[in-house]
Formats: sequence, C-alpha cells, structure tokens
Amino acid sequence: MDLTTLRRKAREELKGYCRVCPVCDGRACAGEAPGMGGMGTGRAFTANLEALAAYRLNMRALHAVRIADTDLSLFGRELSMPILAAPMTGVLYNMGGRLSEAAFVGMIMAGAERAGSMGMAGDGADPAMFESGLEAIRAGNGHGIPFIKPRGQEAIKALLAKAEAAGAVAAGVDVDGAGLAVMALKGQPVSPKTPEELRELAAATRLPFLVKGIMTPDEATLAFDAGAAGIVVSNHGGRVLDHTPGAAEVLPAIAQAVRGRGVILADGGVRSGADVLKYLALGADAVLVGRPLVVGAFGGGTEGVTFLLQKLRAELAAAMLLTGTASVRQVSAAILSPRGS
Repeated sequence: MDLTTLRRKAREELKGYCRVCPVCDGRACAGEAPGMGGMGTGRAFTANLEALAAYRLNMRALHAVRIADTDLSLFGRELSMPILAAPMTGVLYNMGGRLSEAAFVGMIMAGAERAGSMGMAGDGADPAMFESGLEAIRAGNGHGIPFIKPRGQEAIKALLAKAEAAGAVAAGVDVDGAGLAVMALKGQPVSPKTPEELRELAAATRLPFLVKGIMTPDEATLAFDAGAAGIVVSNHGGRVLDHTPGAAEVLPAIAQAVRGRGVILADGGVRSGADVLKYLALGADAVLVGRPLVVGAFGGGTEGVTFLLQKLRAELAAAMLLTGTASVRQVSAAILSPRGS
C-alpha cells in the first residue's frame, strides 16, 4: 500500500463529503457539518492546526538516545504508540455512506489494533451507531473505548452497562456533544452535565470513566473531582462551537492544573508524528486521530487505517531521535519553542 493510491481511492469514495485535501485543515470544507468540516466559519477546526503550528521543535543530535521508545500502557493495555483512533460516527451523513456504520467502525478498531494501538467508538442519533461500535469492541476482545453522547442520566447509565458487558477497556461521555443539534432533531436530546451528574455517572460504572470535550483548567479539575479516570482535551474537531481555541492552545494550562490526577488525552489537528510529539510535550499522555483515519478506512479499509497509524508512529520516532527524546512516557517541554521566539 502507498499513500498516493490510498488517498486517490479515498477521494473517489468520499466524493461530495471530503476532498481529501493535501493538508486537512478545514478550509475547503468550512461550515460543512454534517459533512467533514467545522461548524460555522470553520475557525475552530483550523484553530486546532494553527495551535500546533505555533510551536517549533528544537532539533538536537548531540545526545545518547539511540532508540525512540514509543510504547506505553493505557488503562491496562500495552500499546506500541501514544496514538489512538478517535470516536467517529455518522458515516451516512458525514462521509457519504459508501461504507456502513458497522463496516467503518470495524475497520477503525481492527486497523488500530493491528497497528499496536487502540480505537474508540462513538454514539449518535441512530442507536445502531453505538451498537456497531460495541460489536467491534467485542470482536477485538474488549480492546476499545466507547464514548456516549450527553443524553439523559438513565440512558447513559444503560449504555455504560452495555460497555461493561462488551468488555471495553474504559468508557466515557463526550460532554461537548451537548451542542449537536442533530440529536435533538432525531428525538434524542442532549445537554450539558452538572458536576453532580458527572459524579453520578462515574460512580455508575466499574470501568475507568473518561470525560471528552474539556477545554479549560477549571472543567478539567471538575472532571477529576467527579471521579473521572481521564479527560480528553478537545473541541470536538471544531464541529460544535465556532471560534474556540485549538486544543494545543489550552492544553498546557490544563495539564498544569491536573497533572498526576489521571490520564490526559488530546484531540485535534494531528497530521504528523511531529504533531504527536508536540502534544506530548505540552502535557498529553497520548493523542487521538480522527479525520485522517477516515481517509485510511475509505481508501484502504482496515489495512489503510493500520498503514496511516504506523506512518504516524514512524514519524514520531524520527522526531524523538532528533529532539533527544528517549521515551513517550517522559517528554520534556524544553523540546518546544513558540514560533517567533
């Protein structure tokens, strides 16, 4: 498999929904949500990439690092890289529907596992979306993490119980999904959660409980105070609120506020292994990748997802060697310079 062929095939399969641009930065698809673009002007989508681009890597080659160790343990699973597949649903209205929901999430989960990584599954207005993700997790012997939209409390508890029954590694709620109008249009309203409601949900499951959609230090603190095992710093790919900062812009302050309290994941704008290393240096334990893996699945199926994740891992290892970084478990902020400094 090669990148040119994969991208050409994906462009054909995603025609009308994703242009498979040379740089996936949200400019060509601004406002196309449903679709692959960002909400409104698309500025929140582009902000994710701009926030990462605001940092440069300090190159160092006079050191003793010979092998870049990209392995880590996450929620009891040994992974070959700190790069996970983000939860994504809505194949029909976001991606054109040439793959079924079940086929798509199956490719994401299996492709991630074959790469030595782990996939996440999402939720949506059609109950088949969450069920498809759980089935893919079952097929992988529980190697995956489902996320639930911020529905009513009892509905979330019922889905958390299903995640437990599927043997999932962990489970969570993407609280930023409170802004998804399509849920209400389909008769499944979502809403923000109070700290008390979050505490109730964390206590309702034996699984490590994650909160996705954290963008401020105070809400990161609230999530851990409520019993979360981890958070995902994310603006939902710029798809729920226009004009938010990029995730890399807010991550350092969040990491400073809650470092040591649990797992910190980051999501938004990862397009290379260097981007992964930047997020780790800014305070993340691992990152999530979304839109590029849509291209992988539509362009090359399970193999395409594995190919792109392995490519990111190779780029990460190369960047680590040239910054004197021995392990992804200990990345110094000193490898970064703000642009213009």
